[in-house]
Amino acid sequence: MGILRLAVGIMGNVAALSLYCAPIITFTRVIRKRNTEEFSCIPYIISLLACLIYAFYGTPVVSYGWENLPVVTIDGIGTILESSFIIIYICFAPLKEKVRVAAITLLMIMSFFLVVLVAVFAYHDHHHRKLFVGCVGVVSAAVMYGSPLVAVKTVLKTKSVEFMPFYLSFFTLLSSILWTIFGLMNLDFFLASPGIIGCILGIIQLGLYFSYCKRDIKEEPNNWDIEKNEDKTKVEMQLNH
Repeated sequence: MGILRLAVGIMGNVAALSLYCAPIITFTRVIRKRNTEEFSCIPYIISLLACLIYAFYGTPVVSYGWENLPVVTIDGIGTILESSFIIIYICFAPLKEKVRVAAITLLMIMSFFLVVLVAVFAYHDHHHRKLFVGCVGVVSAAVMYGSPLVAVKTVLKTKSVEFMPFYLSFFTLLSSILWTIFGLMNLDFFLASPGIIGCILGIIQLGLYFSYCKRDIKEEPNNWDIEKNEDKTKVEMQLNH
């Protein structure tokens, strides 16, 4: 069972790494255009907090030994990636947005250190530390998995999924499934429950994506036909003259 759980943990790491790397496409666009456009930074800030909490949860300070080593490794990498995305966003965001994002990020980091201090100094055994940090982790992970839904307003307004990246929703679902299995194999509620929430929210996000993605596909040929008709009209006018 230990080897099987480790194998599932490794697969979960791969899926989670894909989830954390998915925004690279988005931020490549931000760097290229030197503009954050309609993209929101909130999902990345929430993800940073969740990564910090679960990286701490997986250490021997909270867990029993290194039973949750896969959690530490992937969330450590996630912390680095999410921090990079936030820095890039701040660099290219309007001044007002820079201040807002920086303030929220600072608040999240302070919240993490508060959790660490409470866990270390208020609780003196692994059971209560896991209970406290795990509860905070469940809340932060649930918000992280649902954070791409902040783009729903933009999707509904623009009738387009341009600002709700597909891979972010897809890997949310895949990662959630694997980490749910990983947590259930060790009867770890604090690892399994966020995955269950992530599965539900991931399905909702993908459903929304495919619903509006079809509209985008249908609209493109019409736009193309209009452009062709306009070009054809211009050519005919020139020949008549």
